[in-house]
Amino acid sequence: MTKAVRYDEFGGIEVLRVDDVDRPVPEDGQVLVQVRAAGINPGEAAIRTGAMADIYPSTFPSGQGSDLAGVVAEVGAGVDRFSVGDEVIGFSEKRAAQAEVVLVDVDNLTPKPRNVSWEVAGGLYVAGVTAWRAVHSVQLGQGEAVVVSAAAGGVGSLAVQLARRAGATVIGLASERNHEWLQSHGVIPVAYGAGVAERIETAAPGGVDAFIDTHGGGYVELALALGVSVERIDTIADFAAAAKYGVKTEPGTDARPGAEVLAELAALIADGHLEVPIANVYPLAQVRQAYTELERRHTHGKIVLEP
Repeated sequence: MTKAVRYDEFGGIEVLRVDDVDRPVPEDGQVLVQVRAAGINPGEAAIRTGAMADIYPSTFPSGQGSDLAGVVAEVGAGVDRFSVGDEVIGFSEKRAAQAEVVLVDVDNLTPKPRNVSWEVAGGLYVAGVTAWRAVHSVQLGQGEAVVVSAAAGGVGSLAVQLARRAGATVIGLASERNHEWLQSHGVIPVAYGAGVAERIETAAPGGVDAFIDTHGGGYVELALALGVSVERIDTIADFAAAAKYGVKTEPGTDARPGAEVLAELAALIADGHLEVPIANVYPLAQVRQAYTELERRHTHGKIVLEP
């Protein structure tokens, strides 16, 4: 037997539990990974409440989680790219990553560089790939100004760094306690809240060329009010506004396979060109506490579970 996060019905944090389940066996093209770290994400909370049941229908009992990093424990037939003992980063498409062991399709794995920590590797997939796709979606040019909302969050903290690497002038909306971190990464920090439009205009006197919304709650409308064209606004959080105004909801036209993007991001981290802030690490048994912190929506970086 092995342990995994489960829930039997849609609901709040209270429906989450850690169960004993049968140890899975890899089939053709599958790898069994002993999980060292598994990230958590706001989308998982939305799925668990039933808010996204029309997009992501559930069968119960349901597992949870996509992000993972760990050590190869077994390989199925036809797998020749990885061997037992290899350290890997990857993702589950079965909502199963928050567990001690996870079955992963071989195409959803990439080697973990030795100098990338387990916590960073385990929390990389959803935030990293989402940030990469959003930045590519708005097609930033050298010297252009882009605004990123929730710029110190899990996705935002990576999006601002990737946008800087693309040559853009980056304005990050965040609470003042995160301004020092943003400045240290070449980002112009701006406090959110009343008067934010005026503060953005002061920070970008030449105007705003693109807007990446990682929070929702009116930022699409703000981007339009700032004069940003529809095709250069990308939201990962406000799908109602996207449908109403026709803005993008990443990945745009430059999508690449998730494992390929993971490999690129992991190499940037290993070379010191990209930082993944870790807000907190919880043992698997404290999954409820981890999501309680996540759902306050004030974390700087990623929250990670360690089975």
